Amino acid sequence: MSIPADSLGFLLADISRLMRRAYSQHLDTNQLTLAQSRVLVYLSRHQGLRQVELAELLEIQPITLTRQLETLTTLGLIERQPDARDKRAYQWYLTPAATPQLAAISDSAERIKQQALAGLSEQQAEQLTASLRQVRDNLSSSCFPEASHEQS
Repeated sequence: MSIPADSLGFLLADISRLMRRAYSQHLDTNQLTLAQSRVLVYLSRHQGLRQVELAELLEIQPITLTRQLETLTTLGLIERQPDARDKRAYQWYLTPAATPQLAAISDSAERIKQQALAGLSEQQAEQLTASLRQVRDNLSSSCFPEASHEQS
């Protein structure tokens, strides 16, 4: 028995891959990589995260995140501050210089969304989003009952 190519899992994986590719193509006008853009977006949602927490949200190893953080710090887009709870740790924050980058990321995401949803009515697009939210919430609550529902 084979799993059909249009099963839910395969469809979601393909859509995710194609959306990442589309975003990477939009990066020509932006100095950031997709990975760096993801770091900024997650920090915009969760200011003050420690590196290990941010890596967990991004589903990468903390050591892998180090290079992204160094580059974004050098670009002046993020800064680290001592963690008041643990003097050995640091928390990461956006700087005001990140605001235009986040706007560019948002613009690219909106263009990609419009491309992805072309041919759907507004009602269909809203229903698709609501359905995907429900799928995410269902899986989040069963896989991570203690976690809040993160939006990625």
